[in-house]
Amino acid sequence: MKPLFRIALPLLLLAASAHAIVIRHDRPDARYRVDAHAVPALADLPGEGHGTLIAPRWVVTAAHAVDMMRQMPEERFVVLNGKRRAVSRIVVYPDYPAAQDAWRKMFGQVKTADPDDFVRQYLAAMAAMHDIALLELAEPASDVAPMPIDRAYASDGMLGTVYGAGATGTDLAGAADSAPHRTQLRRAQNRLVQTDGPWLRYVFDCGAGAPDLGGATAGGDSGGPVTIDVGGRTYLAGITHGLDGTAGEVRQVVQQLQDDTFRMGVCGQRFAAARVGFYAEWIDRTMAGR
Repeated sequence: MKPLFRIALPLLLLAASAHAIVIRHDRPDARYRVDAHAVPALADLPGEGHGTLIAPRWVVTAAHAVDMMRQMPEERFVVLNGKRRAVSRIVVYPDYPAAQDAWRKMFGQVKTADPDDFVRQYLAAMAAMHDIALLELAEPASDVAPMPIDRAYASDGMLGTVYGAGATGTDLAGAADSAPHRTQLRRAQNRLVQTDGPWLRYVFDCGAGAPDLGGATAGGDSGGPVTIDVGGRTYLAGITHGLDGTAGEVRQVVQQLQDDTFRMGVCGQRFAAARVGFYAEWIDRTMAGR
């Protein structure tokens, strides 16, 4: 899966695409790799993509990451703590299906679109997109400690950690969309640049003063966690969506896509994750059956 800017374009195109971790070329890959047991609440979706256990029977993920699961009953499971867990119910945010249809139509025309027109459509689409879903497990995962959701701590400038086991690469060449979407679990850290509204945004910064293990998402990790640490405790602050950008950045990506020069995962690119705090009340109501 990918969106613009999970794909950005093709990324975005699908309105969802999963992403994994693209690392800095001047840092050893071994420093980015983490053992899966280090994040016990991390759930693997079928094929590619992730989610996070936030209650014994509930996993939160990106709505675009469960398209296959919604269409194919045999794919309704997650792997958590090495065990396959059946999913009994999939709940996507109410207005997501309509937003997804509009998103796919918009990205289907990106190769021929006027960049300025596309930018206007994209910004409106992001404002209307609520890329979040909840998966109810058939049985509680009593062997795994859920990760608490962040309701108020995330703030601009805070260090966020993104996890993913999808495609990888370095900032020099990015990650090819054709690369395997399920690899070794990695994590990267970036400073959060926007922490209000429905989106949590961060930039893959390689400049002086940037986080030591900066990185970007790529194909294969949609729905994975963006975490923050507060008072010695880790909270789920965001759910990986994909590549994003300011008006100028989106215009540049569109032109690169049209010129076939686009690379996913280079320094300076901006990414978006659904901000969990924005959806906390909806999450609470859904889990309570209201």
